[in-house]
Amino acid sequence: MMISTKGRYALRVVTDLAKRYDGNYVPLKDIVSRQGISQKYLESITTDLVKAGLLLGIRGKGGGYKLALPPDKLTVWDVLSVSEGDLAPISCLKETAAPCSRADECCTLPMWENFYSMMRDYFGGITVEDLTTGANDNMRRK
Repeated sequence: MMISTKGRYALRVVTDLAKRYDGNYVPLKDIVSRQGISQKYLESITTDLVKAGLLLGIRGKGGGYKLALPPDKLTVWDVLSVSEGDLAPISCLKETAAPCSRADECCTLPMWENFYSMMRDYFGGITVEDLTTGANDNMRRK
């Protein structure tokens, strides 16, 4: 599994907004300037995050984006599952998958289920606040 540019940029957007979490809307052009990401690409990402209820957005003068939840209530899993879609490692674990006729005799299914569960738990255990405060620094590879 590889997280796409869209997922990585979505995390950059929410961490940028978390650093400015004061109730005010942050203009997209300011995020574009700080993050060095194309405005058109960020518009696509923020649209998805607004539709999912992770961001609030308003247009016009004084408009922009802000987090819909406090940074300590928004997880990496929340952001990645919106920006990446279903992160299931195999097709039979996708939410939309039909029941697999081989599930009962599949000796690898438990491994994939455990992996998927560990991934959800890992990313679900890291908040956007953790990312912005360095609380996740102990997770770095040594």
